[in-house]
Amino acid sequence: MAFTIYPAIDIRGGQCVRLIQGDYSQETVFNPNPLEVAKSWEAQGASWIHLVDLDGAKAGQPVNDGVIGEIARSVQVPVQVGGGLRTEADVERLLGLGVSRVILGTAAIEDRAFTEAVLAKYGDKVAIGIDARNGQVATRGWLETSEVRAEDLAVELGRKGAETFIFTDISRDGMMKGPNVEAIVRLAEVSGKQVIASGGVSNVDDLVRLSEHSGKGVSGAIVGKALYIGSIDLTKAIEQIQG
Repeated sequence: MAFTIYPAIDIRGGQCVRLIQGDYSQETVFNPNPLEVAKSWEAQGASWIHLVDLDGAKAGQPVNDGVIGEIARSVQVPVQVGGGLRTEADVERLLGLGVSRVILGTAAIEDRAFTEAVLAKYGDKVAIGIDARNGQVATRGWLETSEVRAEDLAVELGRKGAETFIFTDISRDGMMKGPNVEAIVRLAEVSGKQVIASGGVSNVDDLVRLSEHSGKGVSGAIVGKALYIGSIDLTKAIEQIQG
């Protein structure tokens, strides 16, 4: 299985920002123009771009549609988007903007009927974002923690048609301490589906460690802060990991 590096663009207030462990009070603005950032990642060889509507995650509905649509129309590579998708109308609207894959997070816990209906209708255009704190799934922009175990959710939704999971260990996000490889591999093994790692990737060695498990279903990694502060050179990483 190929391993894909997904450069991340987190959007808040129309700007490209980064948070630490999802804390909205710990925000750094990296670029006021997310489209500029997306074009830069594409120029550096990205084969996918990962977008997060942080305002949407908090509000429970997409907020930055204008920026997201502009990015999806302006780059030639596919774009995946998460943040606040709670209705079929939200999903349909974003796909209509040119987004290739939408990510359901909170809805996967709080509205299982909706999640299963969307999986049935849109198939692999839908990924399930599983954000975990101490193994339990966190929701609503990481502001709340549920009683549902990450592995149990993956197994259940895999049976309902989910083919791709995006797994974030919140304790690693933005901390530059490396990904939780063991938990990521375990999720891929128990679900039998593709898992994209998110959170904690701080250098190329982290990407190499993850890519070594591509045969077990670890199909890619989302990289954010490490790109913005220069500890990973995207072009070089793609050449080394993706060939």
